[in-house]
Amino acid sequence: MNYKAKSIRTFLGAKNYNESRTFYTELGFEEVVLSPKMSLFKLNEDLGFYLQDYYVKKWCNNSMVFLEVDDLDKCWNELHGKDLDGKYKYVRFTEIKQFDWGREFFMHDPSGVLWHFGEFND
Repeated sequence: MNYKAKSIRTFLGAKNYNESRTFYTELGFEEVVLSPKMSLFKLNEDLGFYLQDYYVKKWCNNSMVFLEVDDLDKCWNELHGKDLDGKYKYVRFTEIKQFDWGREFFMHDPSGVLWHFGEFND
């Protein structure tokens, strides 16, 4: 490449767009409304994804996002403290698991998208 890439963002679908918008705001993302059917959800200027008012079950159930964090225990405790799996019918979390490369836990969003929250070994 002869240019500098500034960010990379995925597109995620939403079975219930307004519910997913609320969910991701509660998760800690900042919403930037781009149109009535699409928003950008940001954690800072460099991290984000597009949420669409569009749903195909096979697509959403096969979508995965990996979010690397600096402190997985702190992340897990913060997310569990929000009771998201109690507030949203389809949201669920796994316990933290150890692997050769580091540790991670999974979260399914309200539409079936699988999120990996991970911390790599030093």
